[in-house]
Amino acid sequence: MQGAWSLASQIEDLSMPASDTKEKERITARVPRDVRRTLEEAANLSGTTLNQFLVNAALREAHALIERDRIIALTQRDTNMLLALLENPPEPNERLKAAARAYKDDRQHDKDRSAEPVAR
Repeated sequence: MQGAWSLASQIEDLSMPASDTKEKERITARVPRDVRRTLEEAANLSGTTLNQFLVNAALREAHALIERDRIIALTQRDTNMLLALLENPPEPNERLKAAARAYKDDRQHDKDRSAEPVAR
């Protein structure tokens, strides 16, 4: 593929000491020449190698994406409502009571089955 370069990048957690004995793995990316030049320029400006720059940028983006997935953002109104419900929960309705009974029955059934001798 003309105009594309193969970029082989060793994965390394740059926050770990160099003496870390974790096994390293390789990632390869093919990019057009102009993309590589842009990445090299950015790496030079940041004072890192292209490899370090790519790993740092990818890792930063990965952490941001994972954090966005794990965090639930609430408005002030929703936060106040949630806290009020936690402090003063409503009485359980019949549907919730039935679900709790079914859960307890299932748990008891699992305990009874685990206590049975295994046939050999």
